[in-house]
Amino acid sequence: MHMQLLHNNKVVIFDRTDFGPSNLTLPAGKCRFNDEAIPEDCTAHSVLYDVASNAFRPLAVQTDVWCSSGAVNPNGTLIQTGGYHAGDHKIRLFTPCDDDDQCDWIELMQNLTVQRWYASDHILPDGRVIVVGGRRAFSYEFFPKNAKSVFYFPFLKETTDPKEENNLYPFLYLLPDGNLFVFANKRSIILDYVNDKIIKELPVIPSEKRTYPATGSSIMLPLRLTNGGGAVVEVMVCGGAKGGAYVKAVKGSHVAASRSCGRILVFDPDPKWVMEDMPMGRVMSDMILLPTGDVIIMNGATKGTAGWECAVDPVLNPVMYYPNEPDLRKRFSVLNPTTIARMYHSAAILLPDGRILVGGSNPHVTYNFTNVRYPTELSLEAFAPPYLAPQYAYLRPSILSVESLGSDNVISYGQDFAITFSLGVYQPAGEYMVTMVAPSFTTHSFGMNQRLLVLYIVELQQLSAFGYKVSVHAPPSANVAPPGYYMVFLVHQGVPSHSVWIRLM
Repeated sequence: MHMQLLHNNKVVIFDRTDFGPSNLTLPAGKCRFNDEAIPEDCTAHSVLYDVASNAFRPLAVQTDVWCSSGAVNPNGTLIQTGGYHAGDHKIRLFTPCDDDDQCDWIELMQNLTVQRWYASDHILPDGRVIVVGGRRAFSYEFFPKNAKSVFYFPFLKETTDPKEENNLYPFLYLLPDGNLFVFANKRSIILDYVNDKIIKELPVIPSEKRTYPATGSSIMLPLRLTNGGGAVVEVMVCGGAKGGAYVKAVKGSHVAASRSCGRILVFDPDPKWVMEDMPMGRVMSDMILLPTGDVIIMNGATKGTAGWECAVDPVLNPVMYYPNEPDLRKRFSVLNPTTIARMYHSAAILLPDGRILVGGSNPHVTYNFTNVRYPTELSLEAFAPPYLAPQYAYLRPSILSVESLGSDNVISYGQDFAITFSLGVYQPAGEYMVTMVAPSFTTHSFGMNQRLLVLYIVELQQLSAFGYKVSVHAPPSANVAPPGYYMVFLVHQGVPSHSVWIRLM
């Protein structure tokens, strides 16, 4: 249900706790005694997955994390907020460790001010996390807290549909001017969270509803930085469902999902949604920014909405989207299918080697593995985008070092730094690009804090027959790239290297 990649290349994965025991036992002595389902639960509802070794170990969450939210702070700690019942006010921390691999969830005594179930989180330039919305929570708050603990946000009440809501898990993006883009239902605004005021309302997106349970997905397209540090800011929203689709789905009638995608230039003097269509309709899909700056759309269904038993006809084919392709007929490309339906409560994230980790799916009110159309799915899959095909292996670069790093791989804002890399075979200099990707907290078809920056290249040097050095500008400010850990990729001729982690401070 929830996944977060950490800077030690391990992934925290977790699900709800109130279904009863899982089939993974916690270490001796670790049990929960406040469960809604059973009086004593000594099984794990969270794991730490090691990508390199394809191994995992159980973790212990203390309260229900069902439909919660998260963001990684500048120190690399996952700040995880809210959930259900006993977990709906909770703040939890997971800090990665490498020495003894004994790190586990810590639940703070401090609580959220109000319950947050189906909220969204975003890391801010000062390192705090803003927590926005949730079911019947028309407000936002911060961790660590402000002097004022909670801020009423009428926009969320205005975007709530009777019987359906369609404004949960709002789409959030930190903008380069320091304000916050907020999208819910079909509307979007720019929020000055420092002064608690809406400074701009953008046009309503045409056609269907887009946020939970209509559940489309969204990204902010890559920020391509200029020599001065500026960038065009464009948000994209795809898929969703018609108003009333959730009510119909609950009654067993599944309406076709939306095929439409909209893109909007946030800072345009007269912004408008520019619409185009995916190859198929999609609800509950994940949109993932790839190191190349392209987008992959995967998971979900062609009919229905999010919710128990509320969708049918899974979409097995991922779709590649090329945002800079001038020919609209060539922007979408249908890729090879999976054999596993990934529907309600599935997730997907980008890995440091350029693959996509996909896992989960449970459209039932309990775990159900047999005699159902879409069984509860416990597997993980690795999806290799087309750039990892064997015929492109000779183009794949290897990063050898990142120069000008401080201790703990720290890079300062506005600093120039250089990447040395090699190519496996001799070939003429091709097209190069350096990208920085913030790993997302992914749940319910939205990658919170997902962000990709294309860095400005100052100089490219050939050092030897196979060796090169590229110098780039770091992002200019914390508004453009919030502080914290990023994966840096060197992309050659459309093929990315394995990333290296840097810490931007």
